[in-house]
Amino acid sequence: MTATATAARPLTQAEIKQLAADWYKKLDVHAPLVEVLPMLAEEGLEMRFPEATLRGAAAFEGWYEGVIRIFFDEVHALKEVKVKNTAEGADVTVVVHWEASVWKTPAANSQRIVLDAYQTWKVVRSERTGKPVIATYIVDRLDFAPGSAQL
Repeated sequence: MTATATAARPLTQAEIKQLAADWYKKLDVHAPLVEVLPMLAEEGLEMRFPEATLRGAAAFEGWYEGVIRIFFDEVHALKEVKVKNTAEGADVTVVVHWEASVWKTPAANSQRIVLDAYQTWKVVRSERTGKPVIATYIVDRLDFAPGSAQL
């Protein structure tokens, strides 16, 4: 199969669920950018977080290098991944439970953030690799658990 034919192949639910699982596993361990960047679209990438809207890999790199220095002991647990195929790829709704510790100077102790994040992704098939990649990543809402530290 040619690269173009591979890129045109419809995405499967299993591929997208695996992408989501792999994405969060890499975030948990603060994987090097060389492992994370291939999971993102090379062109047209947009990521909307509560604190910033990022466009392109360079913007993501700066954001990622910052957050891996803020949050630690992270645990992401997928609660839901719903896939709706489109002509361009797939629209995906994701619910992920996230826990992380954060220490803010001069506090004597770290604090624990516990929340469910509701997200919308657009996933496409990479023309270069044929694998699914995240083209748009939007954090729609954060539901903090009672007693959770805030961002």
